[in-house]
Amino acid sequence: MSDSPAKGTSPLERFFAGLNEYIFHGRLGVADVQLVDYLNDLLLRFVRTDAMTRVRRNTGQPITEVVQMMWEAERRVGLARRDVHRHIGDFTLFWSGMFPESLGQRSADQSIDGLISYSHQGKRAYAIAADIEGDETRPDSELLQRLSEQFEMCAYGLREVRREWEQQSDSDGPLLLS
Repeated sequence: MSDSPAKGTSPLERFFAGLNEYIFHGRLGVADVQLVDYLNDLLLRFVRTDAMTRVRRNTGQPITEVVQMMWEAERRVGLARRDVHRHIGDFTLFWSGMFPESLGQRSADQSIDGLISYSHQGKRAYAIAADIEGDETRPDSELLQRLSEQFEMCAYGLREVRREWEQQSDSDGPLLLS
């Protein structure tokens, strides 16, 4: 089962797909369709806040800090470990790309995450996930490895997606997705 609904089924999906294609293919010259599709799916998944807290302790309590997610990943094996590392990569990429200003606001006094580099941990997490064999319903290892190697470019592209989104909504009034 996929993490997102079938492509092109909702206005929000079409909106993100159009923005991602415009930024990554058109402005950045990224020809990797699989990578751009993954980033589109990432944005769609993270529209739902529960997707950000899908990693949970064995007590059911959601884990909201990357350092805690890293500890949890080390406790798991096989596909469960791969899924947590992939989530760490997705989580750090989303925040690094869409809301990088929020990362600078985290201090060690507020969160242990204030002591880590989201970019470094995201690249590391994708690389670890790539080394663990998946199945046909998950992203393949080659894609996860490309996400690790191109993390900064993907984060930059997501920042450009946000900037374009904000410019469109500023110039066109409220954004309507019908």
